[in-house]
Amino acid sequence: MESALDEIEFLALSQNRVDALRYLAERPHSRRELVERTGASQPTMGRILSDFEARSWLVREDGAYRATVTGELVSRGFDDLVDILDTDAKLRPVVEWLPTDAITFDLEHLTEATITTPSQVRPNAPVKRAVSLLSEAEDVRIFSYAFNEQNLDIVRERTAAGDQRFEGVFSSAAIDALAHDSQLREQLRDLLNADAAAVRITDEPIPMAATIADTTVHLFLRDDNGILQASIDVTEPEVLAWADDLFERYWEAAEPLDLDRL
Repeated sequence: MESALDEIEFLALSQNRVDALRYLAERPHSRRELVERTGASQPTMGRILSDFEARSWLVREDGAYRATVTGELVSRGFDDLVDILDTDAKLRPVVEWLPTDAITFDLEHLTEATITTPSQVRPNAPVKRAVSLLSEAEDVRIFSYAFNEQNLDIVRERTAAGDQRFEGVFSSAAIDALAHDSQLREQLRDLLNADAAAVRITDEPIPMAATIADTTVHLFLRDDNGILQASIDVTEPEVLAWADDLFERYWEAAEPLDLDRL
């Protein structure tokens, strides 16, 4: 284990080593090409190539250097480790609020996610992010324990105008909360009357507030007290497949919401 950690340290302490090994894993390079691509000096590159050769990470053929199969393996593995640590650094501020019990995809698929947090000047930033996605999407599906006023308003307007197709699965508590407000009840009634909208209701607990806006998956992240702490959205196919499967499961188990309930 100490030897492996030493090798990780050997690479991590020099960006030139990391870059050189990555370039060699792509295709053979001459020493001059590696100097030009990395920006390292000739003596430095000479030492790097010598160190790689001693580790059997490269071989020299016809005046050029190429990575061996183990050199390619090390380069790929080191890049994977860097990606994992990048993901960890990005998710660290919000990881405690992620619905990890329901997440079945690898968290590495959140590397390119957009994380939106409230601030003093933009306390509703996560909600505005969701509204922005809803305002542009042509196909929207939501499964959630809540249906906030802003989302309801934009979905109602766009489905009535024929600009959006909407399907939603909500907890009974979420719908009952809207129905107890006369203005929101009428907005929900308008939504139900739209040809491009369908809403279902379930008594089954829905542990998250998730929106699928075209190919973007958006999650509201709340703490144990129900206070909105952040939102996260991502377009990775694996995350989209996860959200699609969850939506279908809730949708099949739910019952259509009709006007009589309102």
